[in-house]
Amino acid sequence: MNAGIVSYGAYVPRYRITPAEIGRVWGIDGDSMGQGLNVIRKSVPAPDEDTITISTEALRVALVRGAIDPQQIGAVYVGSESHPYAVKPTATVVAQAVGATPNLTAADFEFACKAGTAAIQTCLGLVGAGMIQYGVAIGTDTSQGAPGDALEYSASAGGAAFVIGREHVICRVNRTLSYTTDTPDFWRREGQKYPSHGGRFTGEPAYFRHVSECGRQMMEAVGSKPGDYRHVVFHQPNGKFPQRVGKQLGFTDAQMRYGLVTPYIGNTYSGAALIGLANVLDHAGPGERILVVGYGSGAGSDAFDLETTEEVSHYDRSFGRPVQEFLDRGTELSYAVYAKFRGKIHMGGS
Repeated sequence: MNAGIVSYGAYVPRYRITPAEIGRVWGIDGDSMGQGLNVIRKSVPAPDEDTITISTEALRVALVRGAIDPQQIGAVYVGSESHPYAVKPTATVVAQAVGATPNLTAADFEFACKAGTAAIQTCLGLVGAGMIQYGVAIGTDTSQGAPGDALEYSASAGGAAFVIGREHVICRVNRTLSYTTDTPDFWRREGQKYPSHGGRFTGEPAYFRHVSECGRQMMEAVGSKPGDYRHVVFHQPNGKFPQRVGKQLGFTDAQMRYGLVTPYIGNTYSGAALIGLANVLDHAGPGERILVVGYGSGAGSDAFDLETTEEVSHYDRSFGRPVQEFLDRGTELSYAVYAKFRGKIHMGGS
């Protein structure tokens, strides 16, 4: 393909809560729950943070790192399942905040947790066709689970922004493909505050079927095998699923090391695989091949065969925080403050 990643940035809110603290409130062994999900702690957005602020922070880092003029951006797409408005785009606010308006197209994408990877595919098409110079694809979420539900132990907040272009490409996209079916494993109807899920059904036949099939089809399409990749990134609704599917496909823990971020910040939904990719790029040198397989409930997977170029050697990552810093740091909250921040307390009255 004649387009690829020219810059990127990530952002994760500073606050954290542990499974032990959540379980303490609900009379459940939170440590066991956390170990079962392989989640040590999860990120929590502050009251003044949402997918707009997270997207803007991540994109500003990407633009400065790549020395990109915002007026050269031809498209901004924000993938999320927790947009602040039901009717009003997130993308227009983000575009205006970074100075990219008015001569561009913008839209919000929705496909559960793979909305961000779908946005990358769209940008690749527009840039590759010569219709725009740069396209911005963002995956971000601030989703939450119902109080006491299993999702509450992992649903978190964060996002990553990728600038797609043709010049000064730091990571070339060799191929992308998708695998999609109508599999209702996770949903939220209009007006419902919290999502519903199919329990174990979310693993089989949902996540594992789509991710494994999409990954296998990608390797068949490009004639590769697991050993050809230095890094691999899977969507990570928790810390266990990506490890399991990686072993099923023949990958090692070393190959999954940098791409696995959920144990430290929770499931950032549309941002999960993209924050993992950002962490991989933080550590990657030239000529390193990467396999990325996203997943979105409903259900579908997008796969990317990537390879870093010599440009990554000159890419300035000094601006903004590296992903590892977000993984290592954080301010822990009590459940009471967490519930206040996330609007889980509803007051009665006339």
